[in-house]
Amino acid sequence: MASRLWGSRAASYLRLSVFHRGFSSVVKDLKYADSHEWVKIDGNSAIVGITDHAQDHLGDVVYVELPEAGAAVNQGSSFGAVESVKATSDINSPVSGKVVEVNEELNSSPGLVNASPYENGWIIKVEMSDTGELNSLMDSEQYTKFCEEEDAKH
Repeated sequence: MASRLWGSRAASYLRLSVFHRGFSSVVKDLKYADSHEWVKIDGNSAIVGITDHAQDHLGDVVYVELPEAGAAVNQGSSFGAVESVKATSDINSPVSGKVVEVNEELNSSPGLVNASPYENGWIIKVEMSDTGELNSLMDSEQYTKFCEEEDAKH
């Protein structure tokens, strides 16, 4: 019994140390959802992806399920999924609106989500229907604190 407890303690310690090593990668001018998606705002347009923290916890991404361009998305609702060697996770939209573009590169190179979560690994571009929704998202400092608190629980 004691060895199992030690094992889980070691695992959570290792997870934390990995987490802190990579944590410089929260990008300042983005907004974040508590489901670990980021959004980059340009006027009425929003680019959405999953955070470095999320891809780190998922492990190697092997498939990204993308919506169709023209699809409607709602804040907090799932629009696709990321499948990794460990698990499949829904991707939730941090904003409501219409998908105007999807990152077709992810069909042939899903690993871009791991290698470049904030740049080449973006997932969709959305024309926002309500920019006021951005007020409910976190800034980089709030998101960093959120991740630290969440990881401390696990």
